[in-house]
Amino acid sequence: MYQRIDGTQWRNIWIVGDLHGCHRQLMQALRVRHFDPWQDLLVCVGDVIDRGPESVQCLKLLQKPWFKTVRGNHEQMAIDALREGDMAMWQLNGGNWFSTLEAEERQHALEGLQRCAQLPYILELHCQNGVNVVAHADYPAAEYQWEKAIDQESVLWRRDRLNQLLAGKGSKIAGADHFWFGHTPLRARYDAYNLHYIDTGAVFGGELTLAQLQ
Repeated sequence: MYQRIDGTQWRNIWIVGDLHGCHRQLMQALRVRHFDPWQDLLVCVGDVIDRGPESVQCLKLLQKPWFKTVRGNHEQMAIDALREGDMAMWQLNGGNWFSTLEAEERQHALEGLQRCAQLPYILELHCQNGVNVVAHADYPAAEYQWEKAIDQESVLWRRDRLNQLLAGKGSKIAGADHFWFGHTPLRARYDAYNLHYIDTGAVFGGELTLAQLQ
């Protein structure tokens, strides 16, 4: 459920919004920022696959020592589809790329999706700007605690907190300095209190948002 990372072993740490198969866009953004895979770390808020053109390439990022991600609802849909043998829900939500793959590429994709089944729901990252908690859609509690039992489906799917914030309501989450989420495509990055929403719809023609944590 949880994974903890000590950020002091990296020079720079970046966090990126939902990739959704936008591998070329990511590589271009990293080049602009002079990202060094030997010294820097990239963290993703989940949903590396589906909808975009390069899901297989994005899955291969899971093998890279400089890339970390939490589990998104699209990874979970893929895991469930392959486990249960029912592809309909996943295909309706952008997973149709998988059925078009040739045998060799499909094997690479299966290996990547097996890695997705090992991804944490919550990532606690300690770096120079404090304790950063990364989850896909929400941390469904008023206060963060390491290894606190929370509803997994809410972590992957819940939009209630963001909707309240957009309506001028809501409050911070206690227990950590910053919380980073994706899941809901927005026109621009949205920050409220210590909460940051960075899915800016790259796969729908928007920007791919990267924020530097260290």
